[in-house]
Amino acid sequence: MRSTFSILYYINRSKVKTDGTTAIMCRITIDGKNSVFATGCYCNPKDWKAKTGEVRDARTNNLLEALRSRIETSYDKLLKDAGMVTAEMLKNEITCVATVPVTLLKAGEEEREKLRIRSEVINSTSSYRQSKSSQSYLHEYLLSLGMRDIAFEDITEDFGWGYKLYLKSKDCGAGHINHCLTWLNRLVYIAVDREVIRFNPLADVPYEKKPDYKLKHISRAELQRIMEQPMPERLQELTRRAFIFSAFTGLSYVDVKRLYPSHIGTTAGGRRFIRINRKKTDVESFIPLHPVAEQILSLYNTTDDGRPVFPLPNRNRLWYCIHEIGILAGVKENLSYHASRHSFGTLTLSAGVPIESISKMMGRTNIRTTQGYAKVTDDKISEDMDRLMERWNAMGDNSPAKK
Repeated sequence: MRSTFSILYYINRSKVKTDGTTAIMCRITIDGKNSVFATGCYCNPKDWKAKTGEVRDARTNNLLEALRSRIETSYDKLLKDAGMVTAEMLKNEITCVATVPVTLLKAGEEEREKLRIRSEVINSTSSYRQSKSSQSYLHEYLLSLGMRDIAFEDITEDFGWGYKLYLKSKDCGAGHINHCLTWLNRLVYIAVDREVIRFNPLADVPYEKKPDYKLKHISRAELQRIMEQPMPERLQELTRRAFIFSAFTGLSYVDVKRLYPSHIGTTAGGRRFIRINRKKTDVESFIPLHPVAEQILSLYNTTDDGRPVFPLPNRNRLWYCIHEIGILAGVKENLSYHASRHSFGTLTLSAGVPIESISKMMGRTNIRTTQGYAKVTDDKISEDMDRLMERWNAMGDNSPAKK
């Protein structure tokens, strides 16, 4: 539906220059909201005809008529391209002002481009990849409302609540909903900083309460099945070996990918180890190598420091391989590469390795994060219960079961 749209020329009789003339202004009004700019034309206040928006000078009138025609043409073009027009958008189009985006999706694309450039600088694409999904959901939500984009000044609290309900209707989990709301708020606060709008209308829209975080790991039996199941294709086999290597070293995908021969050392006693600063935290990991990890290392580059140990491809290319490995191993939930790192934490804890040592090997900044593995280790729970039962049996008639 076409917006209410009007163009008005006027002058401010109180602002007259020393030569006796004043600027002719143009006010664009769309849906009750207006924006004003100078036309570049001047006239003597006595020559101005307020009713018709004209002057006595034919040349000036022709210029004003040409400007009106250009404004109307630009309005139709913006409406066709963006599906909506605001007075500010139209003014910026006419005055050719290099301005910041005043609509949500355009601001999102600008911000994503900045993230793309930054991802190349810091060699990490996680934020850029995540923004793609959040931007896509915003686009889909606007389309569901019959809109191609929305001006920041038209965003209301109801818009935010509606977006949350839309995400829930798509079966998005609490974490994903919060990521999408964070992206939306990020764009709105950018608009506030740029003075496109005065405040964030979504400030009272709450985030979803996330369930307690569950560290996803695999059991010792599942890891054993992965170790016993070679993959037929080269990339699949490389992925399987890298996954097993992570499960025995605690290194994340990005740290295995950036592992070089210089990170591998040998102690005076002949014990090989890995010493590397984690990409995520820049905290040092010191990992004595398990024989399984040493065996995998022997299959790859451990001498030429001009190239990494493992010729791992982009993370996205490994996703399908990891999924296939999980199916073959009978893993109940979808397998992720990061599950190997969590599995290292749970398995080493089950083996009786002190939490402090595990934290050092995994390059943790806080030991409390490592303590979370104690809550998810089925073997450890069983062992604790076995020890409790032994104490009860040793107590004889004083055990709680016989009271």
